[in-house]
Amino acid sequence: MTWLDDVKWDANGLVPVIAQEAGSGDVLMFAWMNREALAKTAELGRAVYFSRSRSKLWFKGEESGHVQTVHEIRIDCDNDVVLLKVTQLGHEPGIACHTGRHSCFFSKYENGQWVATEPVLKDPESIYK
Repeated sequence: MTWLDDVKWDANGLVPVIAQEAGSGDVLMFAWMNREALAKTAELGRAVYFSRSRSKLWFKGEESGHVQTVHEIRIDCDNDVVLLKVTQLGHEPGIACHTGRHSCFFSKYENGQWVATEPVLKDPESIYK
């Protein structure tokens, strides 16, 4: 039995993952990992996720250059959610979101609607060629 066996994988062999910026505490993004992605993340010290839409490993930054260096891997009290404490690389400030923003959580509920509260730091068209 290994540390990976302690994770409560869902019926599809996945676990939800939250990436949090180590320096600021900002929640950057949410993604999924399978067993191989979590093992690679621990081995490489960089975030590796599982893309459900492409059904393959997704090395964060492989297309955009916005790599996440992993400082800590944590698991919640139920062993069914992983938290990565990361440094977001590739742009200053770091871009974690495919929309070109620092965080994927840029929309805030205000008065019955969602309002974008973070600027686009880089045009996504220039990130993903």
